[in-house]
Amino acid sequence: MRRLREPGTGCPWDLEQTYKSVAPSTLEEAYEVVDAIERESYGHLKEELGDLLFQVIFYSQIAAEEKRFQFDDVVSEVVAKLIRRHPHVFPENTLESRIDPVNRHRDEGRIKQRWEELKREEREAKGQGGLLDDIPLNFPALTRAAKLQKRASSSGFDWPSMKGVIEKLEEELAEVKEALAGGDEAAIQDELGDLLFCAVNVCRHAKVDSESALRGTNAKFEQRFRYIEEQLAQQGSTPQEASLELMDALWDQAKLTLK
Repeated sequence: MRRLREPGTGCPWDLEQTYKSVAPSTLEEAYEVVDAIERESYGHLKEELGDLLFQVIFYSQIAAEEKRFQFDDVVSEVVAKLIRRHPHVFPENTLESRIDPVNRHRDEGRIKQRWEELKREEREAKGQGGLLDDIPLNFPALTRAAKLQKRASSSGFDWPSMKGVIEKLEEELAEVKEALAGGDEAAIQDELGDLLFCAVNVCRHAKVDSESALRGTNAKFEQRFRYIEEQLAQQGSTPQEASLELMDALWDQAKLTLK
């Protein structure tokens, strides 16, 4: 990266880049890592992890040029954070710490509680006193909703059981129907947002990642719709030409065939 960013002899494209210009590629590379994992394409995963690591190196080189920090500083900080957040593994806050395996305490609930306490202390040290302050605005909406809910839950602000979450989901669906009947576009959008937020809450209580669940459904929809296209093509037709009744029948067939 130093060679690529060297004025006069480096790559013109790399030399023009800034933190902000690289950021969209970082999101894209992160999604490609997740895609490789979900496809179980582990050979491809190695390549995608390299591409994601390259993003970190790129930012670090720009920062080094601005005398802000270097790549080693990035690694050192994450190592320090991992040690600090795992006092049950590193009680002396060093990598050399050792614990007697016989007396090791493995209270998962206590460990999670301490993890949240440590993160809260870190937020306060950064001047982010509010419980929700450090949740990025540019997260995918479903992911951010789950993060907001989980963080609020850590303070005790949560439904005590799935029953209440389901009842809330049904309440929000009723409000969507009411808004649709009223025809107010702003109210419809607002109520649909509430419904989606509540659906994410159901996922969280069921210990299901909402982003992964929706990606799975997207993939299932694509697979079934392609089946419809293939069956219609064999009949010399297309979705644009076929009747809704025929496509519905092929959809049901796809569900049985692809299951």
